[in-house]
Amino acid sequence: MTEVPKILTAIPQRRYQVGDYAATLLGDIESGDGIRYQFILAFVEQGQEQPALYLCCEQNRPQASAAGGFRMRMVNSAMSEVLDSSDRWGVADAFATDALAVGLQTLGIPAEPVHRLL
Repeated sequence: MTEVPKILTAIPQRRYQVGDYAATLLGDIESGDGIRYQFILAFVEQGQEQPALYLCCEQNRPQASAAGGFRMRMVNSAMSEVLDSSDRWGVADAFATDALAVGLQTLGIPAEPVHRLL
């Protein structure tokens, strides 16, 4: 994967089951890549060890902060791309809601119920 988050420590804050994927929302992240993560939502397919998709809530760079204090970056095996910026993503539930929707669409998961486990 390109530009995979280099997580040194993190605390799981939410866990979800949707289709064949488990999604974990991480917070209190210490990274080894110099990026200040607010949250990371990682999607892992059943039977796999590594995430197939990361949706990262990163503190926006000062020159882009007028668009919002946080940006959402999607990382998978083919790309790393900033999708949008928003101030509301500083709150776990707001980021998780939006990131789950993006993740389901990106992974081609049909509209299935999302089950919160933690």
